Amino acid sequence: MNRKSSLTIGIFGVVLAVVAGAWLWNWVLGDTKEASGPIQAIPVQSDPTQTIPAVVGKIQVEATQPVPTVPEETRAGETSPPSGLKVFVISQTESKAQFTIYEELLGQPKDVVGTTDQVAGEIEVDLGDLNSAQVGVIQVNARTLVTDENRRNQAIRNRILNTDSFELITFTPKEITGLEGSASPGQIFEFQITGDLTIRDITKPAVFDVTVQVISENQLVGSASATIQRGDYELVIPSVPSVANVGEDVTLEILFVANATPNARNNSSEGFAAASVTSAGLVTFRPG
Repeated sequence: MNRKSSLTIGIFGVVLAVVAGAWLWNWVLGDTKEASGPIQAIPVQSDPTQTIPAVVGKIQVEATQPVPTVPEETRAGETSPPSGLKVFVISQTESKAQFTIYEELLGQPKDVVGTTDQVAGEIEVDLGDLNSAQVGVIQVNARTLVTDENRRNQAIRNRILNTDSFELITFTPKEITGLEGSASPGQIFEFQITGDLTIRDITKPAVFDVTVQVISENQLVGSASATIQRGDYELVIPSVPSVANVGEDVTLEILFVANATPNARNNSSEGFAAASVTSAGLVTFRPG
């Protein structure tokens, strides 16, 4: 092979490497589609979930006395459980969905957390009869999930969740276990919701552990969490030199405030007690 041929092959190789590198960069870290719009709750359907009372020794239901930090005006005049079906809608401005996964980046172990406020869903319940509880489809816009590193965000959207094709992650409840009795403001309940979790085009059964506190007749605050296996949903992590290891367990959480829709509220002078949920699932309050 003469010198000219070797030079030509070398130039061709460099060009090919540049093109391949550009393609790989765009494939993993290129721009992705923005959210198609603000997320909207799917109206809760009649009887979408089955409510099963708690079983002694299996599921425990907690109904505690009002915690000291609940404002007195929230409880005034509410010695008996309220009654009547109401629809509570998750508030995007007060709620968030997040995932947590273990990662070793540049030799440093850390828990990566991705969050978004684009979570939507409805809850229908008669606080005087918790067996009536129905939970609608919960949606999370995967295009809006963000972590603390932009390149990781792009890799998640491009290669892991493929958000250009699969914008929403959904959980369709099928059964509520361990919820019964009635509820008054200040009480806390723990139960489980079983349903179908869809990530991209893969649907698997999942169970969320739920904690809900009744703040008032018109507001619920709580958290729901589940741990899934990354491999079950074929969530393959792109090979990156700086990332040595990524965990198999993925923890999914929703920290929510759900407010009664206007047409479901009682005609009363009761105001809302403003509330928020911490990342640990603890409820904090401030006067409304």
